Amino acid sequence: MAVMARGAWTDERLDDLNARVDRIEQRMDAGFAEMRTQFAAQNRMLIQLFGGMFATMVIGFLGVIVTHS
Repeated sequence: MAVMARGAWTDERLDDLNARVDRIEQRMDAGFAEMRTQFAAQNRMLIQLFGGMFATMVIGFLGVIVTHS
């Protein structure tokens, strides 16, 4: 699409630009909401993973202490 330089912005053109900016803003908001959801899920997974690893280490250390005392 060729863009021609225009010297003046009509009300109709400004309204079209405003509508385009609004659509872009809505798409960005939806994209950021999706990213926040993905990051929250990843945080939950990491907390569960490291919590399980920590619990396994504690149980292992307790097992070593109990068997050697």
